[in-house]
Amino acid sequence: MGISSPGIGSNLPVDSIVSKLMAVESAPLADFDKKTASFQAQISAFGNMSSALGNFQSTLSSLSSLASFQALTTTPADPSVVTATAKSDAQAGNYRINVTQLAQAQTLASGGYKSSTATIGTGGKTTISFSLGTVSSSEFGIAGTALANSIRTSGLTAGSVSINGTTISTNNTTKSARALADAINDKTTTTGVSAKASAATTDKTLFSTFGNIDTSGGGSYTLSVGGVEIAVQGANVAGGAGVTAASLDAALTGDTAISRALADANITVTGTAAGGDLQFSNADGSNVALTESVSGAVTGGIGNAAGTANIGSTVTAVGTITLVSADGSPITVGGSNPAAAGLSAGVGGAYLNASFTADSTRTAGNIVIDSTNNSLQGIMDAINKGNFGVTASIVSDGSTGTGATPNHLVLTSTATGANSTMKITLSGSGADPADPDLVKLLGYDPGGTQNLSQKAAAADTQATVNGIAVTSSNTSISGAVAGVSFEALKVGSTSVAVAKDSTTLTNSVNSFVKAYNDLNSALSKLGAYDPDSKSGGPLLGDSTLRNLQSSVRATLSSAITGLQSTSLTNLSQIGVSFQKDGSLAVDNAKLQKAITSNFNDIAGLFAAVGRGTDPDVTLNTSSSKTQAGNYAINITQLATQGTLQGTLPLPAETTIAQDTTWTVTLNDTKPPTLANTATITLPAGTYNPSQLATLLQSTINGVSAFSNAGSSVTATLGDDGSLKLQSAAYGSASNLKIATATGTDVSAIFGSGTAVDGVDVAGTIGGYSATGKGQVLTGSPGAPVDGLKLTIKGDTTGPRGTFGFSQGYAYMLNTLAAGYLGGNGTIAGRTKGLNASVTDIAQQRADFADRLTDVEKRYRAQYSALDTSIASMNTTQQFLTQQLASLAANR
Repeated sequence: MGISSPGIGSNLPVDSIVSKLMAVESAPLADFDKKTASFQAQISAFGNMSSALGNFQSTLSSLSSLASFQALTTTPADPSVVTATAKSDAQAGNYRINVTQLAQAQTLASGGYKSSTATIGTGGKTTISFSLGTVSSSEFGIAGTALANSIRTSGLTAGSVSINGTTISTNNTTKSARALADAINDKTTTTGVSAKASAATTDKTLFSTFGNIDTSGGGSYTLSVGGVEIAVQGANVAGGAGVTAASLDAALTGDTAISRALADANITVTGTAAGGDLQFSNADGSNVALTESVSGAVTGGIGNAAGTANIGSTVTAVGTITLVSADGSPITVGGSNPAAAGLSAGVGGAYLNASFTADSTRTAGNIVIDSTNNSLQGIMDAINKGNFGVTASIVSDGSTGTGATPNHLVLTSTATGANSTMKITLSGSGADPADPDLVKLLGYDPGGTQNLSQKAAAADTQATVNGIAVTSSNTSISGAVAGVSFEALKVGSTSVAVAKDSTTLTNSVNSFVKAYNDLNSALSKLGAYDPDSKSGGPLLGDSTLRNLQSSVRATLSSAITGLQSTSLTNLSQIGVSFQKDGSLAVDNAKLQKAITSNFNDIAGLFAAVGRGTDPDVTLNTSSSKTQAGNYAINITQLATQGTLQGTLPLPAETTIAQDTTWTVTLNDTKPPTLANTATITLPAGTYNPSQLATLLQSTINGVSAFSNAGSSVTATLGDDGSLKLQSAAYGSASNLKIATATGTDVSAIFGSGTAVDGVDVAGTIGGYSATGKGQVLTGSPGAPVDGLKLTIKGDTTGPRGTFGFSQGYAYMLNTLAAGYLGGNGTIAGRTKGLNASVTDIAQQRADFADRLTDVEKRYRAQYSALDTSIASMNTTQQFLTQQLASLAANR
């Protein structure tokens, strides 16, 4: 049996020998580890490169737009009145803003109802149509009735009238509509209500009879108007020889002393005594007293035939007042005796002598109310589902007890502005009229019956900008000053200073320089060599690093091309230049000089800029493949819109029958999309051509599916009186078709008119083919204009001038960085290769380690066998030595 432990019996150090041999055999493992460490260092370095380049690109992204270099500051003197923003095309200056009214939405409320779920009416089918528009030739307020007779003599007692909680100062001198209006207007600042006095006019029938004045019995006669004597007859004058209807007319006609005296008293004359319709008026509402003074026996005169005794008379004409709300809000009338002023106590107000004009640019819509939804709740839900510019809610006034009716339906326009005033009409179905209870609830026409009460009027923002009056349907005021938008916050006055934002531009330039210097420093460290330690950076000599550094520096050293009408083509012109160490530095004095003289052109050195000689050719977007240059534009076809043109002039009036529905398809796709087709309901009624155009446009645009898709139409009347509907979209995706579903046929309005689809713009950019989509022309792939998208407007084909496109340094470097970054970028490719090498080396090392195990096993087997052999030989030696010693002893 052999020895089991190496070295036992032979003293051979097997473990030591094998260990030393394996140390020699394992030496290549260190080379594997060294290579892995090198590759991992490069991977880490590329990570640092990616991070540095990513930071660089992040800065460039904000510096690639014009806004970073053409910003303007807006500084309101009082920011609580307005705020402002300015675009790059705005002109620096100081603008005075005076806001006198803020835009608001109209709110209407119904009368009270006991329950919000109880049925209203009989449940007959009723179509309720909503339209939005403007009210003109009108005031919102309360028209008073005749003042009480007592006012003419004793005036209006103090405390008789209050307006919106403010008591109007009246007394025994308040004897006319004029005096009452003046008293109310003295409180306008507090009440928000003004008053107008109507003309005080004598009764038209007073002079229906006027007998010749006869004073032959010894009496005398005097007729005066407003204190002006217009006729006098002394005693002993026979009838016909003195004051007659004819003599009155003669005295009142032409430039007479009496007519001049009446004019001085503000009294006007209409009609004639001979014609029996003579009237006297005072336009300002002051009382007009018509007095016959008689002494002795007199016959004839006002209301007396010739020969009929006249005992004298006094008639006082008194005007009425109209209360006008300054902002269209309800007016609350109170006081101890408002009836004496011709007013009723309570809350009221309506449009007076108004006319309503629907706005064709606003959506219109309708709902159907029947037995399934004829309650306040049902009506509210139907309106809110309609999504046509009006929202509904139910508001409780909190009243309780027997007979309480706390629930009110409240309607509010979803948009502000005077063109958001509502008109609500109701129509029945077939031969049945609209449900009268629904009409009582909802019928509202600013120019007619107003069954809903206005709680807030639709109003525009009104202001002046540098003394020029401007209005806006919302609180934003734009267009008054090119490139500047003001946001009105409250009524008041302030000024807004607009100035070139040189600070932002300077910061943008410095940000660009810092971003480059940070990148340059990071890249330099990755590829640097330290002669003292004789060691290099992890990417020393790396081609990717060298190419990136070279490309960045080459880009910054090149001149910008494609710019038109500018003298700036390189960074040195604005004070940015390379230093000896490869970094960039800014000469602030030179930069500020460039800002002063070329503020708007500096952006072209950094951002992508496109400028055309034709103002109707503008830059839409570009791509990284678009090359800078000046490109001739040639248009062979302009984009058009889908239309439906009527073939017959519309009559003076067109009647739309009840239950008229049409199917409208707008801007449909191929294959068709269900959402591009909808059914519209046209309210029954008689319409003139303008009203019909407005109705169709607003009704189609009121379809939520169309508005959500950004689709709309315009309706216009041609010179021949025909109607044309036109899609607002341009191009082959612009189309419009209408078909009759029920009621009045489409042909009643459009005749045999047929729909014509739109076409896309077509042409070339720089002589290269381009693809049109709507009004946008896109340069073809592979050409220098690849990805250049231009919006083509105007109305001419053929040559359209040239379009200059340039890529500024920030834009070009951003594009360059994008090529290195990302999952498909150069850095990712290099990192992927290095990771693959690390994986491959790891596998080689593992395979080599496996071989070392076999080598060690072999070495151990060999030396173990040698150990056994030596031990056996040592045993034999000991045996022989013992045997020889024994033989020697036996001799």
